[in-house]
Amino acid sequence: MATTTMSQNGKATTLKTTFSRETSVAIEIKADAAIVWALLTKASDYPRWNSTITSIEGNIAPGEKIKLKSKLDAKRTFTLTIKEFEPQKRLVWGDGQGNRIYILNKTANGVLFSMTEKIGGFMFPLYGGMIPSFDQSFEQFAADLKKESETIMNSK
Repeated sequence: MATTTMSQNGKATTLKTTFSRETSVAIEIKADAAIVWALLTKASDYPRWNSTITSIEGNIAPGEKIKLKSKLDAKRTFTLTIKEFEPQKRLVWGDGQGNRIYILNKTANGVLFSMTEKIGGFMFPLYGGMIPSFDQSFEQFAADLKKESETIMNSK
């Protein structure tokens, strides 16, 4: 995977090549990793706090499959497999076209949350132009996660 420089201000960056596209965002969240992790792994709760996702069916757990509907492509249901599940540190889900990686790094003030999605492959040049930009959706996802995590943290 190509290494990209990620700003921590919640602004997405995208790196495009002929055979792939990688979008990343990072943001500091002033909350315990356990709170952020709980939000990322409770599928049924996503539509309540995350304005980019309309539904997730299934369990976000090792080896499980989920069905995700995003506002970015409301007519499509993405069937994804949970590929990595390291509590309060790393979550990866994806399909044959790509993976989305969530990473939590503990900081003095809470958590540095980062999210990266790389899509592509040999056939990417044929369909890549039809996939909308993820930048705004990633920025909104990160902002929603930050807001909900900090709200929960401050209510303790």
